Amino acid sequence: MPLVVISVVLHRLRLITSDLFVVTALAACLVALLAVAIALIALARLWQTGDRGWDRALVGLLFGLSSLLPYGWYASLMLRYPAVTDIATSDRGPMPLVFEPGTAMMPPPKMLSAPELAVEFPNVERRLYPLGLVPTFAVVRDLVDDRGWEIRMLREPGAGADVGQLNAQIVTLPGWREEVVVRVTGTDTNAVVDMRSASLNAQHDFGSNGRRIETFLGALDDAVTTLLRDNPNANQPLETVPEDNVAPDLPVVIRP
Repeated sequence: MPLVVISVVLHRLRLITSDLFVVTALAACLVALLAVAIALIALARLWQTGDRGWDRALVGLLFGLSSLLPYGWYASLMLRYPAVTDIATSDRGPMPLVFEPGTAMMPPPKMLSAPELAVEFPNVERRLYPLGLVPTFAVVRDLVDDRGWEIRMLREPGAGADVGQLNAQIVTLPGWREEVVVRVTGTDTNAVVDMRSASLNAQHDFGSNGRRIETFLGALDDAVTTLLRDNPNANQPLETVPEDNVAPDLPVVIRP
């Protein structure tokens, strides 16, 4: 159990490389399997001889099985999801990753074809909203902040800019680093949202990238729907009335 916990902590803190983490994690798994095997042999022998030592054998079995639980969980995910490291709703060209020291030598991405993506992650699709580019990007930014993702690059849409984009990094529980790219394009009255999620230093994402996109875009659907429901005029541009037509100290706007 110390081998499992310490290897994960060191990997999350970047005190060991991902390659060394894999070796350490495999070594911890072998030790846990050995502990379970020895505990089972001890219990079988105690059953036959009636000697003392049941408590120690059972504790050894308990700790060994507890250490194997995360390996069993990730093994089930490996069987459930294909070996993929890069998922996107559209062309990855406009959604580049922000590389950092240590990821320049990241392994080649493993991707799904369009038919495979539709089967494995049917909700990984581009979103089109009847909401302006700027408010849509604001909703995206709020959702990213709520999730605590570390924003590495931010390009806000503004005057003359017809695109907003952000790159954020996520650290999974075992310490694998994954990057999310959200790109919003559109006009004052509509928006198109694309998303990409990729593993930076892993050979298998265990389905995390696809599930992340589906969950985020589902939350975005709900947030945009709520915004439009509660603010019927949210998508109407505002125009300020000229000063000679406005009473003093009374700001007036016209909604076409």
